Amino acid sequence: MATPPVLLLALLAVSSQTEPTPSPVLFQPKVEDAMLTPVPPAPRLVKDWNEALGLVRERSTDLRSAEAGVQRASGRWRQALGALLPNARVQAGVAHDLLNPDVPAGVSPGAAGDGRTPTTPAGTVTATLTQSVVDVSAWRGLSSARAAEAGAVASLQDVRRRLTLGVAQVLVATVAAERAAEINRVGLRQALERAALTQRSFELGAGNQLDVVRVEQDVAVARGALIAGDEQLRQTREALGFTLGFGQPVGVDPSFNLQGLVDQTRNDCAPLESLDARPDLVASRAQVESAKDSRRQASAGYLPTLGVSSTLYGLTTDPGFGRFATWNVSAVLSVPIWEGGSRSGLVRERAGVEEQASAALESARRDVELEVAQARRGVQVAEALVKTATESRDLAERTDRLTRRAFEVGRGSSLELVQSAAALRQAQLTLVLREFELVQARLDAFLTEARCDW
Repeated sequence: MATPPVLLLALLAVSSQTEPTPSPVLFQPKVEDAMLTPVPPAPRLVKDWNEALGLVRERSTDLRSAEAGVQRASGRWRQALGALLPNARVQAGVAHDLLNPDVPAGVSPGAAGDGRTPTTPAGTVTATLTQSVVDVSAWRGLSSARAAEAGAVASLQDVRRRLTLGVAQVLVATVAAERAAEINRVGLRQALERAALTQRSFELGAGNQLDVVRVEQDVAVARGALIAGDEQLRQTREALGFTLGFGQPVGVDPSFNLQGLVDQTRNDCAPLESLDARPDLVASRAQVESAKDSRRQASAGYLPTLGVSSTLYGLTTDPGFGRFATWNVSAVLSVPIWEGGSRSGLVRERAGVEEQASAALESARRDVELEVAQARRGVQVAEALVKTATESRDLAERTDRLTRRAFEVGRGSSLELVQSAAALRQAQLTLVLREFELVQARLDAFLTEARCDW
């Protein structure tokens, strides 16, 4: 007859045979292991969403690069506008003939006027004013620069949206890794307790060596999961630090409110009225318009240009301080005839740029439509997965509880104990991941159809 199950896992109180037998106290193993110590916290912790977004604004190189792109586009537009505005220039000079010191250098004697002679050395001043009247190429260049500036502004808005999404994703991943590391330690502790329980049974003669080996194998599996989870946690902390502009790991404060993250992002970003208003599509359309106007600018180089020029010339005289000798106004018509074929090559180049921009716009539109459709569907899928993961976790907990109880009273095997423990750990991890995936899916669904103007 087998040993009574109660003797296997109970600590019997010392009493005389005449006293009533007290209720058995179940064996509660106490385990200690160095791997149960949590991963040390990161050197820097993020407490809330506003702090994370503030660090991105302050330290993001992508954001600074996009802002510099807007500045460059604005400068290009100003240069294009300058070609259409009046151009005024004043030039002053002093000339002296070293071989003939008494003769004014570079000045005709009659320029000084009646009764005056140019001084030696001769001082001259020339003021020139030019104005473009008809220049189709310059106007096309201005339109191209204006479209490029609008595209740069839209690109900046898209960078802000992507940075918002990227920070939210890495925050969710970091919190998920923190939670997974905690669950892995709970799983290792439970595996160690089962190992101690099985070892106790073996010592009391109710188990065998195979039972001990099985639970030790389960402990080894739990240790492996813990090691992998800790490394994943370190990598997510490093990714968070990189995203926030630091060269060191950054963690998430335990008080960080992940559930309110979606609501907080809504305060910094606004939903779009239509999908065509998404910043990356706006930027792509602006690039197409810029490329089209740039090609037209090159084609307009074959057309003549008309401008007006006025020159005022003065010199120093004796007696007196000087006089303005001439002031002329002229109209200048410039007709291009032949430039060696460079203009034709420029037109073909700009046409190729326009085709590339049009293809990029069509590709971006397809990507956005697919991204939005997947993001909308992702929320429904994530909600369904959370529901099934919750049910699976509850069933795994119930199975593990019943299996452990059956093993404690001698009705279960060590194989069932190990299998139920492994299933419970996996179900707990899966549920955690599914919950964070749901938060991420909601963020993706919102930010794929939003514009961030922070």
